[in-house]
Amino acid sequence: MGGESTTRTAPPSSGGNGPAGTKLGQRLSGIAVALGLVLFLGGFAWAAVIYRPYTVPTSSMTPTIDAGERVLAERIDGEDIRRGDVVVFNDANWANAPVVKRVVAVGGDTVACCTDGKLTVDGKKIDEPYLPEGSLAEIQNFPTVTVPEGRLFLLGDERSGSLDSTAHLTDAASGTVSRDVVTARVDAVVWPMDGMLERPTGFEKLGALSSPGPLRMMIALIVVGAVLVLGGGAYGPVAKRLGGRSRTRTEPVGAR
Repeated sequence: MGGESTTRTAPPSSGGNGPAGTKLGQRLSGIAVALGLVLFLGGFAWAAVIYRPYTVPTSSMTPTIDAGERVLAERIDGEDIRRGDVVVFNDANWANAPVVKRVVAVGGDTVACCTDGKLTVDGKKIDEPYLPEGSLAEIQNFPTVTVPEGRLFLLGDERSGSLDSTAHLTDAASGTVSRDVVTARVDAVVWPMDGMLERPTGFEKLGALSSPGPLRMMIALIVVGAVLVLGGGAYGPVAKRLGGRSRTRTEPVGAR
């Protein structure tokens, strides 16, 4: 009989190819999974140590942070705070809960409002592109305040409706709070995923700004770790499927 065909399965080659790829491939996939788990879990663990999540209950920081949005704030010492930072602090004279506001002046600064509609610090007009447009950016003029050493003057980005330092000007500390009550600096809005806060460049004329925290590096570790785990874990099934195809072939059988 001629022209007939049959399917024959080739025997395993001597090159080390098993049902799930080469031994070297299996070893590398195991290393990838192990390394991926270290990076993935390490990124989460690092973030848990450095950052704290907060939900902002009011719209006083709109549009930077809307009511109900969730943020990640880096745990820092109050001495590391710079002008323009959005911080979390606890002051019993303000509220019995964490408060989120923007630092506009630090100890030794003289802050006033307004010149040509802009906040001034030490006589310099501050550009604040993060403010909302229209009436929400308006703020009533307040008397000039010289911030005592070791204290901070804070405002909400929604200036017209924020209970901030301007609402406490009659307090003994003229609306300022101690650096010691600051517990964290907001780095990013994570729900919804608005991302990292923009740097407040309008304050650069007064001194150095804070550097962003390590959140981007942590995210990179988590993403790379997840890719390594998924890639390493997928090697065995993929190699087995491809190996099975390569060992099965159709060969013609000659006449007998």
